[in-house]
Amino acid sequence: MQTRTPNPPRYEKIIQSSTEGGNYNVAAVRAALRVFLGVYGGLKGWEAVMKRIAARRAANAPTPAAKAAAAATAAVSGVVHSNPNARLALAFSSLLLFHRLLHRFFQRLRASLLEPSAEPFRKRNPAVTQALTSRFTPAVGAALAGACLGASPTDQLRMTLVVYVFSRSLEFGYDALVEGKYLWAGEEGRPWWFGSWMMMPFVCGQLLHAFVFDRDCFPESYGKFILARSPEYVQLRPADYPPSAPWPSTFDVVDALAELSKLRWPKYKSPILFPDARSTLPDNPIVAKIAAIASSAHPATFNTSCAVLHPNDPSCARTYLKYWIAAFPAIAKFFTLIYGAFALLAYKQLLKDPMPVLNKVSQRILRISLFITGAIGTSWGSICMFGNVLPQSMLAKERWFLGGFLGGMWAFVARKNERSNFLYSARLSIDSLYKVGKKRGWWRGVHNGDVLLFIASLAVLNVVHEAHPTAIKSGPIRKLLSMLDGAGWVDRVAVAKAKEQKPEIEGVEKKDR
Repeated sequence: MQTRTPNPPRYEKIIQSSTEGGNYNVAAVRAALRVFLGVYGGLKGWEAVMKRIAARRAANAPTPAAKAAAAATAAVSGVVHSNPNARLALAFSSLLLFHRLLHRFFQRLRASLLEPSAEPFRKRNPAVTQALTSRFTPAVGAALAGACLGASPTDQLRMTLVVYVFSRSLEFGYDALVEGKYLWAGEEGRPWWFGSWMMMPFVCGQLLHAFVFDRDCFPESYGKFILARSPEYVQLRPADYPPSAPWPSTFDVVDALAELSKLRWPKYKSPILFPDARSTLPDNPIVAKIAAIASSAHPATFNTSCAVLHPNDPSCARTYLKYWIAAFPAIAKFFTLIYGAFALLAYKQLLKDPMPVLNKVSQRILRISLFITGAIGTSWGSICMFGNVLPQSMLAKERWFLGGFLGGMWAFVARKNERSNFLYSARLSIDSLYKVGKKRGWWRGVHNGDVLLFIASLAVLNVVHEAHPTAIKSGPIRKLLSMLDGAGWVDRVAVAKAKEQKPEIEGVEKKDR
């Protein structure tokens, strides 16, 4: 018994570690409870606001039947999704709790295996020892807490969160490889033309193709933004058109274009030149909805795509030019309001020296306006170009992807300072592509595959935060990762910079003395 009794220093160390561990666990549970209450309260508040807005809209409904249908839908939704707010809050709070506990567990396990007393174990199990004593073992082990995301409802919010964390892990992982000079031999060795803008041709191509053929897998707000800024290509009801006569909606036009693609773009027969023709358009119920647009097309129009997209002008080049004249000022005004509002946040620098700030903001507004205008116009205009250049049956549906690809090339103009916007579009494209593939049977979904992807992405973020914290360009994300580790809401990069500057300041003060 006496030989098993620890000596006084060892006994004090055990007591101290157990006391610290208890305090750490209590603090972790308290933090998890605060997260649960904060998330649950925020979601309930948001739900109350949305219900009030929905109630006001329902009050303005045209018929009582619409109100009854809305109430029935809300009731069914409440029964099917039993308290999703609590499940989401439980997922986030459990993630924080188990991330902290696992991080500390693997830290202490690593420290124990590195002690001299664990040398026999290290000799018997070299592979296990190498895995458990790695510098990144706590970071990777703590990422297993990402499995708690499985407690949240499998809805769009969960999918959006997974895609966001996945894209961020790829972004910061790439930055860490560049910073560590594993790629391009550092930032200086990277080609001047290489950047995040190169994703946009593929992103725009995929999104345009999904917008035309799989609109249920396309972000609705993105589609409304495109259609609202497509003058000359989206034909609205004329002011002098009879109110009683039918006119296709913008989405009817898109559906008709998709159907014409499936029919391999049949030739257009003008009813003005061929009044005896049985039908101007193919005998198809979806295509028939755009008869009001196509029947009034210019007689010199020979392609169905041109008759639908710009019926009043047979020249594709002139239509493209008129689009730029009409669309660019409106788009530039839109981004002036947005970027101008963000520029006001730096009002101190603006008041101190306004010209550099104004020049920077003006250049950014000009570049993003050129990109958006060129991307939308080129995507539409290229369909007409392909109709004039390619045979009817050649790449009938694929030309939508090619058109979006050409439109995305305009991202080269805005390749500076627009990385966040490019990554946002890439996240939308990833989400859309996954839904399209699942809908068409390109791949089979893995049970809780999004949770597994979330765990892997969280592990990459933890490793990058441990090895190259400066590669994480977002201060709030660095603080969030520190909070998950149990270090508190601390920015490791800011703390390191403050420590580096402190000796310099102290040295200057000593010299002054």
